Amino acid sequence: MDTTEGLVCAYLLDGDGGGRTLGWEDIRAWTPALGTIWIHLDYAGPMASKWLRDESGVDAMTASALLTREVRPRLMRTGDALFLSLRGVNLNPGANPEDMVGIRIWVEANRVISLRHRRLSAVQDVVDTVKEGRGPRGAGDLLAALAGRLIERVEPVIIDLEDEVDQLEDSMLTGVERSQRTELLHFRRTAIALRRYLAPQRQVMARLSVETVPWLDDLTKARLRETDDQITRYVEDLDEARERAAVVQDELNNRLGDTLNRNTYALTVIAALFLPPSLLTGLLGVNVGGMPGLDNQWGFVITIGMILVMGGVELVLLRKLKWI
Repeated sequence: MDTTEGLVCAYLLDGDGGGRTLGWEDIRAWTPALGTIWIHLDYAGPMASKWLRDESGVDAMTASALLTREVRPRLMRTGDALFLSLRGVNLNPGANPEDMVGIRIWVEANRVISLRHRRLSAVQDVVDTVKEGRGPRGAGDLLAALAGRLIERVEPVIIDLEDEVDQLEDSMLTGVERSQRTELLHFRRTAIALRRYLAPQRQVMARLSVETVPWLDDLTKARLRETDDQITRYVEDLDEARERAAVVQDELNNRLGDTLNRNTYALTVIAALFLPPSLLTGLLGVNVGGMPGLDNQWGFVITIGMILVMGGVELVLLRKLKWI
């Protein structure tokens, strides 16, 4: 396929799990009588945009929605056709999973048009099943497969997040380190970013599973409800992980606060112990006449003795007051 023109792949499904690869000319020559077609495009490709607007037969509002670069998960029905905007985790090399990749899907009884820009592993999973002859058999089956694989790809990311918060909780038992705050910040940002798209996607799946379009049979709806259950569980897992992270954050703040208070208290006690001796030495350092002990050879020893006595008295007093 010439992906520079926007065509990632296209298949004419044979109804038995397989499909025949198509090119632009085959797509233009397709009619519903030939069977169900799946057209997967890169919306940044010039040919894809032109074909969708001018040749696909999709109305202008839907075409504009399909080509929009940034959209949140949503579902829109037009007659017996459905427009969906979904998100999948970004598993591309060097990318952050929480930087979720958007996919737009237009589903009719015999045609599915999907668009994305960045590569989605979930879509490639479905493509592989078609190549192996065990893929979707129709439009509804294809929609359920795409939605299901998008959610299944989220599971390893959720498991990694749960492991990460487990490690943070364990590390709190061994002490507080500066790196823990950075790790906790990264974790919470990742969880928030994932939930931002998974929560509305759960609503899309719930609504999709009860849509009454002719090409969406009961078996497909059951699969969509299973996908809805999965994404609900993942959102709940994210909420639980965020709550655990909040507990870790509170414990970390408490420990850092306790450490700061202990250090401040120690410095305060030291300052209190040295305050009277400092006052004494300050007075003895005044360069005025009549300074006692100036000509006494034991003056320095007496002064040191006085400082020690004052320190001892102050230490006893602080202990009686239970300040130390």
